[in-house]
Amino acid sequence: MLSMNGLRLIKKDIHEECGVFGVYNHPKAALLTYHGLNALQHRGQEGCGIVSSDGVTLRQYKGEGLVRNVFSSKDLIKLKGIHAIGHVRYSTSGGGGLVNVQPFLFHSQTGPLGLCHNGNIVNANKLKLYLEQIGSIFQTSSDSEIIAHLIKRNRGKMISRIKEALIYVEGSFAFLFIFEDEIYVSLDKQGLRPLSIGKIGKHGILISSETCAIEAVGGKFLRDVRPGELLKIERSGIESDFYSEDTKNQMCMMEYVYFARPDSQIEGINVYQARKRCGKVLAQEAKVEADIVIGVPDSGMSAAIGFSEESKIPLELGLIKNKSSDRTFIEPNQVLREQGVVLKLSAVRSVIKGKRVVLVDDSIVRGTTIKQLIALIKKAGAKEVHVRISSPEIKYPCFYGVDFSTYEELISASLSSEEIKDSIGATSLAFISIEGLIKGIGRKKGQYCTGCYNKDYPTYIYEELSMANKDLK
Repeated sequence: MLSMNGLRLIKKDIHEECGVFGVYNHPKAALLTYHGLNALQHRGQEGCGIVSSDGVTLRQYKGEGLVRNVFSSKDLIKLKGIHAIGHVRYSTSGGGGLVNVQPFLFHSQTGPLGLCHNGNIVNANKLKLYLEQIGSIFQTSSDSEIIAHLIKRNRGKMISRIKEALIYVEGSFAFLFIFEDEIYVSLDKQGLRPLSIGKIGKHGILISSETCAIEAVGGKFLRDVRPGELLKIERSGIESDFYSEDTKNQMCMMEYVYFARPDSQIEGINVYQARKRCGKVLAQEAKVEADIVIGVPDSGMSAAIGFSEESKIPLELGLIKNKSSDRTFIEPNQVLREQGVVLKLSAVRSVIKGKRVVLVDDSIVRGTTIKQLIALIKKAGAKEVHVRISSPEIKYPCFYGVDFSTYEELISASLSSEEIKDSIGATSLAFISIEGLIKGIGRKKGQYCTGCYNKDYPTYIYEELSMANKDLK
């Protein structure tokens, strides 16, 4: 997947991993969206926003920070209407600030448009260059703005305009578009990001990155949005169309490994059960003699349960999470990640002292968290710390919105498993195999993206891998 002439066509500051939520035809659309975004807070903690519509006027409110801190009851009251879309985000390699917080709201002579996006457009720089050459002026550094310019330049019925715009876009995306009295929903043709449709009340429709948010607001899950699908939601119901016939089903494996909440269903697979099965497979592949198994809260706990059940080594609560802390992997910079590890967890000395410990976590990206956890467990008196990871070694950058976009960030890109073991201070270290991960999650052959594990990217990348996400001089 190399670019012609070695030209880099992706900007470093437009990568993001987020969550989207939408409500159509409900009298409390903004309030439901607020609660939906709270349920999706784990997908991004840097900023959030809502755009609502009463059928005539679109209104917007957004801010930097957590959902509960950005919105007050007064803000929600001002977001009048029966339709709404919302977004939680964090920037992965720059592109922060209020201007990049979504949903975006655009005004033109052809009417207003609100949009939000989860994913990353891999040909963003190429499209942006083309649009600027024909007169577009960009207000943000986000790749999401590109689709608005493409839509506004097309003519005809709105569903045709959106379809034509999406044909030019490559990468991962779950888009929500809101107009005065319509919402459109689209998913990339590889199906790299999760997106679901639900129902609430007699006539209300919900759209969410994860099913957990649909349930959190009292809705009922209907179905997943299919790869390459474009849905038009209006008063008469939901109209399904496809902007591409060249579709696959290659869900990002990190959704199961880390991002999604355990109570979410992704294409019929419960995330908790998938992680637990991976723990069982990991115990089969990487046997160890130990006294107790400890899971890293929160996403490592499910695999730890499976590891304990399969290995017959007792599961103990050896690490306690400070409930006021947030996820360190999605902190926007390394300093905050390191501070977050210290603040968020503490070891239970009475459980750990004198024991041979198996520490189960979901992944090792930079090595920051696991190294500090091992030191914490050793300080609590552990005799040995055997680390078991329920995802394979992450050796290659992600181009689809997950927060490891350069080789320099990936410890497994430059060090062997044995070298990583020494670097983090573990007694032993083992990762689940790619085959084991696929078996544990339970997806069908070929229906997954494993690019960060084995360089098998599902789309054209538009740049030399050796120059992944670097600024060329």
